[in-house]
Amino acid sequence: MPLESLKLIVFDLDGTLIDSRQDLCNSVNATLLNFGLKPLQDDAIASYIGDGAAMLIRRALTMPGELPGGRLDEGFFDEAFRFFLTYYRAHKLDFTLPYPGVMESLEALRTLPDGSPRPMAVLTNKPVGPAVAICEGLGLSPYFYSIYGGDSFPSKKPDPQGLLALMAEAGVSAGETLMVGDSDVDVKTARNAGAWTLGCSFGLAPDALHEAAPDIVVDHAGEWAAALGVQPVSRV
Repeated sequence: MPLESLKLIVFDLDGTLIDSRQDLCNSVNATLLNFGLKPLQDDAIASYIGDGAAMLIRRALTMPGELPGGRLDEGFFDEAFRFFLTYYRAHKLDFTLPYPGVMESLEALRTLPDGSPRPMAVLTNKPVGPAVAICEGLGLSPYFYSIYGGDSFPSKKPDPQGLLALMAEAGVSAGETLMVGDSDVDVKTARNAGAWTLGCSFGLAPDALHEAAPDIVVDHAGEWAAALGVQPVSRV
C-alpha cells in the first residue's frame, strides 16, 4: 500500500467507527417481540449486520422456525421494518459509542503530511438519517466532509457507487483512496472501486473480514494512524 499517496479515507460506521451492536440487537428483538415472535441471541443478530437495515430485519424474520414455513409475507415485512426504524431512531444512542481509539486516530489522520486537510468520509449501509444523527450525537461529524448511507444511492455496498461518488467529490483517484471497514462487504466495495482496504478485526464480522483478505488488518482503532505511518494524537 503506497502510504505516502493515500489522500481520501472512507470509513464504514457500524463495527468500524462505532460499537452499535447492543442498540441494533435490542431494536431487532423489540421488533420481534412486538409481533409475537421469539427474540434472538445477540450473536445471531450481529451476524446479520452489514447489508443495511432492511436486510437485517429480513434475516431476523426468516430465522428457521420464526415464521410458518419460513415464508415472509412482504406486507408483514414492511410493517415490521417500519416498526424497527421507528424504535431504532429513538434508541440509537442508548449504548452506542465510538470504539476506543477512534477519536484519537481521526484527529491524527485529519491532516495530510503537507499540512493540508485530509478528506475523510463515511459510507455505511445504515439509512443515512440515523447515520448522520449518530455521528452528530457522538461528535464524529466534524471529521467528515460527507456521510452517506444505504439509501443515499440506488445501490448499497459492495456496489462501488457510493465510494466512487466520494472519490469524485474529493477529486482523488482509486489509488489515493482507502476504505476502512470491519466486513467483507467493505473489502469488496473497495476492490470494486479499485481502492485500498484496511480491515478492523474488532468489529462485527471478523471471520468474513479475514476471508476477504484486506490489504492491512488492525486489532484496535488506535492502530489506524500507526498502520498508515502517521503519529497518533493523544486526547486530553
